[in-house]
Amino acid sequence: MVKPTRVTNSIRSLRFAHGEMTQAGLADRIGVTRQTVIAIEKGRYSPSLEMAFRIAHVFGIPIEQVFQYPAGEPGSGGEGGST
Repeated sequence: MVKPTRVTNSIRSLRFAHGEMTQAGLADRIGVTRQTVIAIEKGRYSPSLEMAFRIAHVFGIPIEQVFQYPAGEPGSGGEGGST
């Protein structure tokens, strides 16, 4: 059984905000199948870093506006540490 990811995304709303782009249209632009886009949108699959950047590039926004990771989770950067 596949464990759902804690990474959430705004892909569905971004598609609608960009001319009601279809899942198939996004899939074509990033080089994957429609089923892959569906799985990413539903949180059943985390894309590779490269694919995440390609998705953000399609929408012309930073990757952080497409994908979110819950604050305070282990590995999420902790509690305000400086970089």
